[in-house]
Amino acid sequence: MALPLILFFVLAALLVVASFMIVFQRNVVHSALSLVAALFLIAMFFIMLHAPMVGVLQILIYAGAIMVLFLFVIMLLGPVALEQRRGVWWGFGTAAAVILGGLLVAVITGNEPPPDPMAATELFGSPEMLAKSLFTDFVLPFEIASILLLVAIVGAVVLAKREH
Repeated sequence: MALPLILFFVLAALLVVASFMIVFQRNVVHSALSLVAALFLIAMFFIMLHAPMVGVLQILIYAGAIMVLFLFVIMLLGPVALEQRRGVWWGFGTAAAVILGGLLVAVITGNEPPPDPMAATELFGSPEMLAKSLFTDFVLPFEIASILLLVAIVGAVVLAKREH
């Protein structure tokens, strides 16, 4: 087995563990820190795909700036008690996971791999292609995401001020 394949499976297993920790932690701060670990692991996947620009941006923007913002809002709202588990949501979540897992297996088994995976990733992740794609094809979703983040910040501040 080649080293990149072994590294892929190790990172994938770590990412699955970090993802489960995000969902199953009862403390929101611990969930946020697990999300940071998951975002770092996703950045490692981008670096393995020969897209170091996207990997570095993943770490700087998501694991850095966005997670600092998330932790600021969490601390501003003040998580005092642990999240209580609700039985109804566990059943719904389990059913949704089984359905989505079945769909994932169907999608994975139905597609043939590309003949040359390196040819598909030649320009993927380069700064030129990223800028061209972001500012031509995805300018509207980019702006909508920025407005949604701004509204979320304002909403968190309003909710925190209302309690005092």
